[in-house]
Amino acid sequence: MSERRTGTGVLYLVPVELGGGDAQSVLPPATLDIARSLGTFIAENAKTARAFLKRIGHPSPLQQVQIHVLDEHSGKRQVESLLALLLGGENCGLVSEAGCPAVADPGAALVRRAHESGVPVIPLVGPSSILLALMASGMDGQHFAFHGYLPVDKVERARRLKELEKRASGETQIFIETPYRNAVMMQAILEHCRGDTSLCIAVDLTLAGGSVTTRAVSEWKRKPPALDRRLAVFLLYCERN
Repeated sequence: MSERRTGTGVLYLVPVELGGGDAQSVLPPATLDIARSLGTFIAENAKTARAFLKRIGHPSPLQQVQIHVLDEHSGKRQVESLLALLLGGENCGLVSEAGCPAVADPGAALVRRAHESGVPVIPLVGPSSILLALMASGMDGQHFAFHGYLPVDKVERARRLKELEKRASGETQIFIETPYRNAVMMQAILEHCRGDTSLCIAVDLTLAGGSVTTRAVSEWKRKPPALDRRLAVFLLYCERN
């Protein structure tokens, strides 16, 4: 186990509002205050990170804020370079594209190295689409698993859905999809899952027009939802026999 180093910076995990909504109404004042105080950020995309900083009213000219990219293509060398900033005493804010950083997010690699190197890691309060969906689903909130994105390949996706449905007996199964593939995912669920399996669809959480609806798959078949290009979280659950 690494001992905490003295004189290191702090890695703050800064949540981003979901869907580009009103950040100042979703994020608590303490989170906003810390985010506004930081001059260095680590993000998947510099452009969207600057847009977030603008929405929260960051006091510095955005061109002067340092934003380092850490995405799915970043390798160990990039992670070590960012870790060096922290070890050198720089406080950094890790942000994701939406929701909580390091959850279904490449920032987890840096968080792990920070722990290994004795750098303090402080998570800040903010929205998580996964937990918000679970809270409102009516499904088992004590036993659940999050699986991120399912396979894009049609055959593999069908196999994975059937596997998750088996696991959904007494354990809520949660997964997400990119907005432009929601319709394909919905069709796959309706085609491959049993009619009596419960399916919750949480859409556009924290945004105007957002909704959380839980119905049996057989009910969804009668009236499929319009999910095209909307932010959605899917949850499966089966009552124990």
